[in-house]
Amino acid sequence: MKFKKIAALAATAVLTVGIFAGCGGASQQTSSSNSSSKKKVIGFAQVGAESGWRTAETSSIKEIPKLDPNFELKFSDGQQKQENQIKAIRSFIAEKVDIIALDPVVETGWDTVLKEAKNAKIPVVIVDRNVKVADNSLVTAFLGSDMEEEGKRAAKVVIDKFGKDAKLNIAELQGTVGSTAMIGRQKGFNETIKDCPNYKIIKSQTGDFTRAKGKEVMEAFLKSDGDKINVLWSHNDDMAVGAIQAIEEYGKKPGKDIFIVSVDGIKDMFKLMADGKSNGIVECNPLLGPQLVETSKQVLSGKLKDKIVHTKEGVFTQDQAKKELPNRKY
Repeated sequence: MKFKKIAALAATAVLTVGIFAGCGGASQQTSSSNSSSKKKVIGFAQVGAESGWRTAETSSIKEIPKLDPNFELKFSDGQQKQENQIKAIRSFIAEKVDIIALDPVVETGWDTVLKEAKNAKIPVVIVDRNVKVADNSLVTAFLGSDMEEEGKRAAKVVIDKFGKDAKLNIAELQGTVGSTAMIGRQKGFNETIKDCPNYKIIKSQTGDFTRAKGKEVMEAFLKSDGDKINVLWSHNDDMAVGAIQAIEEYGKKPGKDIFIVSVDGIKDMFKLMADGKSNGIVECNPLLGPQLVETSKQVLSGKLKDKIVHTKEGVFTQDQAKKELPNRKY
């Protein structure tokens, strides 16, 4: 009897150990599976939806989960307000996302919230527009255009047309004041026309990158100096589209009476240029989703190749518009 009891207990012990070993093994396998299949989360704080360019950028960013199923996206629309973007970043930090991507409405005022992200050990990639911070370590990488170079290219379009010695009165439609796009494009353009002593910017005002405001500001320009303006230099296409409408309503021919150059490369602007209503477009590529995925992979793996990643862009003139128009995706 004693032998039978001992044998039974031994069998029970072996069975129990086997069960716990099996549960432990199953639990470990599930945990390992969950760990390997866990998606990386990108929190993206967008400026807003002020233009066709911005809409195209947003669409491209929202394609990220389809481009790479290993990524999830949390998206926030800042509606053109910095305080909304700061709230979004703090929400991303609380949610413990893997990486934060910020397309900032303006350059300054980010130090505090980006320091919070750094303290939480969440890398930050700045997209499209840049930021100015006291501590450069708060930003892991920048992905976007060289805004100053875009301004230089726009000025070159004008110089190639008229030459350096021409007498020109230029009206400037600025982008959102304080934004990287506005600051860089204005600086690049102004520095390039320094060698053109008779080029004068006689009107300059912000149109906030929108068609409605671009039309409104251009109407004011024309009302005060309509017969003096030879060239319209617009920091983006959408403002130029609005301005073209204002020029036509004023009784002048855009693209002929007033030479027009703008930045972005949206389909609507290419249509107008193909119709002879504009003269030059400096491309600014908004389709940043694929590059953001690639940059995020490099950041999260610790293998970031370049801290500054520029997009590939071109310059188009009126004679190229009809050929290029079918290629426009935004």
